[in-house]
This record gives sequence, structure tokens and C-alpha cells, in this order.
Amino acid sequence: MISFDLPSVTKLVAHRRSIKPVDMDASRPVSKELLEELVECANWAPSHGLTEPFRLHTFYGNAREKFAENLQQCYKAETSEAEFKQEKFDKMGKNVMLSHSIMAIVMKRGTNPKIPVIEEVQAVACAVQNMHLAASAVGLGLYWSSPAVSYGDGFKQFLELGEEDQCLGFLFIGWPKQGFEWPQSRRSPATKKIIWNE
Repeated sequence: MISFDLPSVTKLVAHRRSIKPVDMDASRPVSKELLEELVECANWAPSHGLTEPFRLHTFYGNAREKFAENLQQCYKAETSEAEFKQEKFDKMGKNVMLSHSIMAIVMKRGTNPKIPVIEEVQAVACAVQNMHLAASAVGLGLYWSSPAVSYGDGFKQFLELGEEDQCLGFLFIGWPKQGFEWPQSRRSPATKKIIWNE
């Protein structure tokens, strides 16, 4: 049996942070091999009935421009004139180009109707957490963003998803800028979040 040092694992989990695109260096390449290794970590996430519903539509290089344009078009089409914000529209296009690559996080619905959709979504979340931990271990920045437009029909069509599939947001990926200080955070005590029953 393989044994791991629990304090080191705990330290890695506590080290994980969301690194926003504005703090990423888009000019610094993230190798395809590293991206594949992150997806390999995602691949080991638990899923009910081994449905493995996680799919990651990856855009890098020039493909980011197409992604950004479609994202903006969907936002404009699906937002009322009263709710539309030019600043948000501009930021949607800009943020994609600030990261080295971006993945659309997709839940591909399995064929077993007995497995609730919520369990498939939870499996995808576990997959993303696996990737995020692995990225944090090597100092790579990840940021999971889920604007309303990511759940809309327009973006679903752009990704060519099935009727029951769902886009669950976007994962921005990139190395932090030179001189960037890894964020510190805190949590309330874990002991306050557990209820003991004897």
C-alpha cells in the first residue's frame, strides 16, 4: 500500500488559491504535457457508476480569440439592455487573453437516468479540485469563473454540447506574473464545522 505524508497533503490543500487572469503572464507558455497531466489528475475524480462526466474543452493560442468573441456575443445576446454593462462585456474579452489557456468545464450527462444530475455535477467539481491541487503544487495559477453566460444556450451551442450536457464555467490557466506573491488566506476552525454523533 502506498503511504503519503498527511501533513504535506494538508499543507498542499491549504496552499491552493484562485489566481485571477489579471495576475497571470499570458506570454509564459504552459506546456501541453503539463495541461495533460492536470487532466490526468481530473480523470481520477470519483463519479457514481464510473460515469466520468467531466469534459474540458481547451482553448489556447489563437483559439482564445474565438472563445472571447463568442463569450461576448452570448453575453450581449442574452442580457437585457437595462442589465448590459459595457465594462463587463470588455472584461469578458480581455480576461481570456490574459491567461495562457482557458478550459470550458463541461458535465457530459451519462446514459444512466438513475444517476441524478447533481451527482454528475459534483463529480465534475471533484475533477476541477484535483486539477487545482495539482496546479498549485507546481505554482501554476487556476481560476474557476462561472458567469451566467456560461450556463446559457448560446455558449452551449458554441461548445456543441448535447441537450442534457451542461457548461459549468471556465477554468483560466496561466503562470503568475513575475514577482507575484501567492495569496494567503484563512478559514474558520474546522472543528466548528463537524457535528459529532455518538
